[in-house]
Amino acid sequence: MAAALENQSLHVRLAQIARTLEGFFLGKEEVIRLLLISTLAGEHAVLVGPPGTAKSALIRMFARLIHANYFEYLLTRFTEPNEIFGPVDIAAFREGRYERRIDGMLPRAEIVFLDEVFKSNSAILNALLTLLNERRYTSGGTVLRCPLLSCFGASNEVPTDETLTAIFDRFILRIRSDNLDAYHFQDLLEKGIRNEAYADAPIQPLASAQEMAQFHRTFARNLQFSEEFLSAYKGLVFQIRAEGITLSDRRVVKILKLFVASAFLDGRQQADASDFFVLKHIWNNQDQAAILEGIVTPVLEAHYRDHPNLKRVGAMGIGIEALAGEIDRIRQVLTGNAGLGDVQLFSQLKALNEIKVALGQSPDPRARELTARVDQLLEAAFRSGRFAQL
Repeated sequence: MAAALENQSLHVRLAQIARTLEGFFLGKEEVIRLLLISTLAGEHAVLVGPPGTAKSALIRMFARLIHANYFEYLLTRFTEPNEIFGPVDIAAFREGRYERRIDGMLPRAEIVFLDEVFKSNSAILNALLTLLNERRYTSGGTVLRCPLLSCFGASNEVPTDETLTAIFDRFILRIRSDNLDAYHFQDLLEKGIRNEAYADAPIQPLASAQEMAQFHRTFARNLQFSEEFLSAYKGLVFQIRAEGITLSDRRVVKILKLFVASAFLDGRQQADASDFFVLKHIWNNQDQAAILEGIVTPVLEAHYRDHPNLKRVGAMGIGIEALAGEIDRIRQVLTGNAGLGDVQLFSQLKALNEIKVALGQSPDPRARELTARVDQLLEAAFRSGRFAQL
């Protein structure tokens, strides 16, 4: 890294990493923050979503912004261990020793990306369980310590096979990566073109694996929480468990590391209620995501009401002007002379509802006025089928 960057504090440079990624990936602010939190905390995360939602591209660019030994592989049920952990060292084997050549392979990596991680076979999964949890890999009779910071997985679906429960449990954060809402379409095209143009361009790393590892060594000192925070966390854990969502004691403790990492990203000395947003991403199946959202959101809303000047985690990355422009575009469509079919009408009304949700999350004072305009359009649309009167 350049000397000027090294002189900046780590949390400032991590914030710059977030801004850089947000410039390339639209609507992924919360996902990006979760990737940074995972790496800082030394925990693992998996991105789950349909193909084409930037899971792989986001993780790859994230890895390019951190100076680290990086390993990536697309797993299938036919993947062999030597593709991941290194080929057998033939010279050593002739001398009676079973060793693998692990340079450039997963056991020497600091950041790992395993695409379609849940499609690998049992031989690889069993080896991954110990490596991800204990940072150890056994080669022959030798136990190797691995410098792994974080492993990121990607999958099109949540595993339902019980044999995959153990590997899924290693990923403490489960992050949805969905297609963008309709009102993002214009910005999506612009950023997509930019991403294609800069896909292979050199990128200056803004932080290093060594710094991350040093932060890990300070966790014992940083795991200090106020009584108020711990009391609130206890209440949330009990509420989550009462809803039938399994949350083991081991994960309850590990999540504390995520709170510390989240606070550090904001330059805070201690965690506060805003850091509870990570609890929305500890679901075991996707049906639980909405339950967690319902539990955590009121706590976050209360915190931001008491601290109106704070920026919300995952706040809208699209500008208020873009939202206003999209409202005007939809109004023109609804009031135009061209007749709308049922599917076209539904898509426009759906876009209006998505815009309304986005405006509700926006701190911009103009959001209330725009929300009123959306409500007027929705009310008129539902009262009459003659959209020329809108």
